[in-house]
Amino acid sequence: MTNKHTLARLIPLPRQYWAAFAIMLAIIMSVINGTIINVALPTLAREFSVSPSSSIWMVNAYQLVTAVTLLSFASLGDLYGYKRMFLTGIMVFIGGSLLCAVADSFWTLVVTRVLQGLGAASIMSVNTALLRLIYPPEHLGRGMGLNAMIVAVSAAAGPSVAGAVLTFASWRWLFLINIPFAVAAYLIGRRLLPQNAHGNGGRTFDKVSCLANAVTFGLLIYSLEGIAHDTNHTLIIIQLVIMAVVGYFFVRRQLRLEAPLLPVDLLRKPIFALSISTSVASFTAQMLALVSLPFFLQDVMGCTVAQIGLLLTPWPLATILTAPLAGRLVERFHPGLLGGAGMLLFSGGLFALYALPPHAGLWDIVWRMALCGMGFGLFQTPNNFTIVSSAPPHRSGGASGMLGTARLLGQTLGTALVALMMRLFVHADGAHLCLLTGAACALLAGIVSSLRLSQPAPSKHD
Repeated sequence: MTNKHTLARLIPLPRQYWAAFAIMLAIIMSVINGTIINVALPTLAREFSVSPSSSIWMVNAYQLVTAVTLLSFASLGDLYGYKRMFLTGIMVFIGGSLLCAVADSFWTLVVTRVLQGLGAASIMSVNTALLRLIYPPEHLGRGMGLNAMIVAVSAAAGPSVAGAVLTFASWRWLFLINIPFAVAAYLIGRRLLPQNAHGNGGRTFDKVSCLANAVTFGLLIYSLEGIAHDTNHTLIIIQLVIMAVVGYFFVRRQLRLEAPLLPVDLLRKPIFALSISTSVASFTAQMLALVSLPFFLQDVMGCTVAQIGLLLTPWPLATILTAPLAGRLVERFHPGLLGGAGMLLFSGGLFALYALPPHAGLWDIVWRMALCGMGFGLFQTPNNFTIVSSAPPHRSGGASGMLGTARLLGQTLGTALVALMMRLFVHADGAHLCLLTGAACALLAGIVSSLRLSQPAPSKHD
């Protein structure tokens, strides 16, 4: 049987580029869709006559369902093929987007956002596994660099795209603009994405683990949000107890399985476990910064709303330049070294922002933002490369799912910490503390990343 690496080498270059382009289109629409609606929340709250706090469910529904289903879809990808899961996810996403655009009530929109989230989870659960099929192992870092760049730019572009759409059109176009990207990704992907050698080998999809995974991660995320927003303490305690009990039996069940839904077998590999831990800490730091920076720039630095948008731009621009470069550097240097250096730069940039004197010059803010983006771009590509490459080829789906889950957990924890600090302190002090905490998390990520130097780097040629 032709193995996966041989298959990657046999794919001609034009087809490699077009197949990767299909994946990038799908990533753009799924990542942007996670942030594009934030700007429209006040508009949608008025449209459907709901409170601002209730309108948050249009964001939470998408994020929550994505987080609790990623590992399940990754497992299905290992069993039935990454290409099939990818194309199915796009079709579900298209259907969800169309239904969102024609929603006539608040709860209809929330339910259709759940459908969108299911499609996005199916796409994101296997996108890096597909990159491993497309690129030969010695050039996989370049694919990961492009992937990291697209994710960073898409996440940063969401609010800007939403603002432009709402300036000229109805909120319904926030969902309709997804359709051309989705259709193009489906048509190109169906024709050019390679099939991986898959088969259940006597295994079937573990429905019990799927349910336990959803309960464990769902209650974890929901409890973090509840703690941040000071909701009913008794309810939070009950949720945490249920999560702990279900999570205990969930992990025990995974330890007995040959190919578990939660890849505890991969977590036994020190370099995989360290990379996942580093990813959670890095995305926690990123969200602590990105969510609190608008408050910091406005309340501490005295910037206008227009200035804030411009001053945040150097971050993604620096990531655009650095992430592809890191994809080439990982072919020559140990990912633990690159990741540690990247997080050190990121931590330094956040601490430099924290230490800014009031009413500092615009250039003083710009270079600090660029330093943060450079550091994150230098870290993210080698880290993703390590997570995917350290898994056996037939477990690429599980590794891809863990990569996405780590990102979502880190982002959720970071956002919850911002909400908690903003509730406990006045905005200026809370934003300051968020940046300092973010710098500490990034430093921790750098230390953990450097610990990987004691482990052999994943092979780039096997």
